[in-house]
Amino acid sequence: MQRIVFGAVLAAMLTATASAQWIHYPTPGIPRTADGKPNLSAPSPRLPDGKPDLSGIWLVQGLYIGDIARDLKDGAPMTPWAADLYKHRRDTLSKEDPTGWCVVGGVPRSTAVPYPFKILNTNGMVVILYEAVHSFRQIFTDGRPLPKDPNPQWFGYSIGKWEGDTFVVSSAGFNDNAWLDNFGHPGTESLKVTERFRRKDFGHLEVQVTIDDPKAYTKPWDVTMPFVYQADTEMIEYMCTENEKDLKRLVGK
Repeated sequence: MQRIVFGAVLAAMLTATASAQWIHYPTPGIPRTADGKPNLSAPSPRLPDGKPDLSGIWLVQGLYIGDIARDLKDGAPMTPWAADLYKHRRDTLSKEDPTGWCVVGGVPRSTAVPYPFKILNTNGMVVILYEAVHSFRQIFTDGRPLPKDPNPQWFGYSIGKWEGDTFVVSSAGFNDNAWLDNFGHPGTESLKVTERFRRKDFGHLEVQVTIDDPKAYTKPWDVTMPFVYQADTEMIEYMCTENEKDLKRLVGK
């Protein structure tokens, strides 16, 4: 069951989109078909060093925000502690979800939401701007290691490198109250996330996510999420609590 607040915010977002500026401004320099529509099956663009260019605005295909383990036949392999916590969160309709109270979703949850995100290539890092909760993430590509004694963060710390045409991102240093999805699959301070970004062609991006958290799961597990390029549009400002009237009514069962 999706959180009530996400439905309310999505409705607000759709209302805002109708009158927002730049929504229908043509994206310059992208491949198009003879009728002027974006050619999503065109070859993937390349950076000057020959690596695939991941930049652009992307949107997930599928409701992974509700249950990120939806494609797993037997569900996520939770430890008894995590299974009890997950049951509690389901029984109380996720009323304790930090994102329901406008805290950022973290990794990989912020890419699983039904809101677009923008990937930017800069010197020494890849930056991801998330429309959801108006947040951002830095993935450092300058060769630095992950910090040994990090100050725990909702987004953790991320470093990236190329393996052939796949951009591999390693993240750690999360706090101990991570929710991987709306249903409440837990993450702890032991969580490590590996993401493998593959741009299959111009309009399709695939991200394989590996969740490794020995406190919450008996073994690492994977989910692969597909994304589609969003042409001729822009992200809009999303202030989570602006004119918000639903949060105080999230009482669970």
